[in-house]
Order: sequence, then structure tokens, then C-alpha cells
Amino acid sequence: MNAHNHSQLQAVVFDWAGTILDFGSCAPMGAFVKLFEQFGIDITIAEARGPMGVAKWDHIKALGTLPRINAQWEAKHGYAFNDADADKLYEIFTPMNAASARDHADFIPGALEAVGVLRQRGLKIGSTTGYNRPIMEVVAPIAAAGGYAPDNLVCGGDLAEGRPSPLMMYRCFADLGVWPPHTVVKVDDTGVGLEEGLNAGTWAVGVAVSGNVNGLTLAEWHALDEGQQQERRARATAELEAAGAHYVIDSVADLPQVLEDIERRLQRGERPVVA
Repeated sequence: MNAHNHSQLQAVVFDWAGTILDFGSCAPMGAFVKLFEQFGIDITIAEARGPMGVAKWDHIKALGTLPRINAQWEAKHGYAFNDADADKLYEIFTPMNAASARDHADFIPGALEAVGVLRQRGLKIGSTTGYNRPIMEVVAPIAAAGGYAPDNLVCGGDLAEGRPSPLMMYRCFADLGVWPPHTVVKVDDTGVGLEEGLNAGTWAVGVAVSGNVNGLTLAEWHALDEGQQQERRARATAELEAAGAHYVIDSVADLPQVLEDIERRLQRGERPVVA
């Protein structure tokens, strides 16, 4: 195969939590709530989920500067939440999230099988995450022991800028030796994670049910009736499409069919368009 055949897919870059493992992206949630609790600040799970996908320092800064949370911080500490506070909380957060990630490391059903299909097709497997290196030093070995070892890993905090900038994707292109960008697909459960791919010129596939937008564990999802599932699926799909997803699927288990469609479009000369 021509290494840079412009009408053939070469690589898929996956996010981690909510995409490959940790159905519902639950590991960070409790950690964020507990973190702010330690400083006498009440935050909701919905608030904690808001900035999901960005690097964790940026996530903490975004939460601290939300008007409702910042007002609590000012009342308690006498000044507005600032970068130094974000630094302090980030130091505490990393081990908390690492411990939580260890407890939420189950693969999303069908993820390993889907990655296996991609490998058989000769695709490279890249990965980016909003998690920092210390957290991934816990998560990556657990995933590898279970059978998932992507060809590279780019973490939040590795580069000058994280999501939604394209820099982590550029690092993937370099690590994997793939170009042009339209021969690469980014798969993610967050809007900023999809934007990272779009800003780099790749196809973007959102996962609606397994990810942060739906925000339910596998057991909680299965406990819903069909109508409730459909309502939540539709809401998550709309949010990911608004972020620019070219396709939205329930989980990575559904990815192989989507890749076949992208390949057909590439052969017709189509290229990913940023909405």
C-alpha cells in the first residue's frame, strides 16, 4: 500500500475516558466534586462535566471561574479564584483522579473488537487525552494488560496548548507518520475533543451513549427504558453534531461501518469539512 494514498484512511486517533474505557466518563467526576469540597466549595456533577475533554488544569480553572463557584470561593477566601489556586488544586487533583481512574478502567463493550478490526485493516491507532501523564501512567498499563496499546499517547499538558487546538493531533501525525489530515479520523466523546480533530483537518466521529455528554454508567444506561434511552441519545447526538461531528455513533463498537463510509467518500474525492 502507498504509505500516503490520499484516498485511503491511514489512522484513527481515539480519546480515552468515555471513548475506549470508563463508560460514562465517570472517573473524573467524583474527583472534581471531592476536590472543591476540600476547599469548602459545592459543585454539581453537571458543572463538573461542563469543560470535560480539556486538559485538567484548564478544566479546574474553568470550574473555579464559573460565576456560581467563583462567588462561593470569594465568600470563603476573600478573593476571586485565580491561576495560583488552579495550580494548588491541580496538585491535589492528579492523585485523586489517578485513584479514581483505576476504579473506572473497564473497556467500553465492543471497543477491543473494533480496534482489532481497524488493526486488521492496516490502520494505525493513535490516542490523545485530557488526562495528564501521571494519570495516564496509571491508566495505560491497565489498558495494555487488558489488550489495548495504541501506537502513541499524547496527554493534556504535554504541549504548549491542549484541546481544542490541533497541537495534540499534529503530534499524532508526527508520531504515527501519517498525512494528509483527511486520511485520519478523530473519535471522541466531547465537543472539544472533536474540535481538536476538526482544527487539524481530520474527520470527526462523536460517541454519544458511552461518553461524557450522556454521563451514565453502563448499568445506569441499561436500567433506562427505550424511550428514555432514545431521548438521552438524541440530546447527546445534538450536542456532538453542534461541535461539528461528521458522524455520531453510540459507541466505538459501531465505528467500523462508519470508516467504510468515510473510505467511500475519500475515493469519491470528498474531504472533511469543518461545519
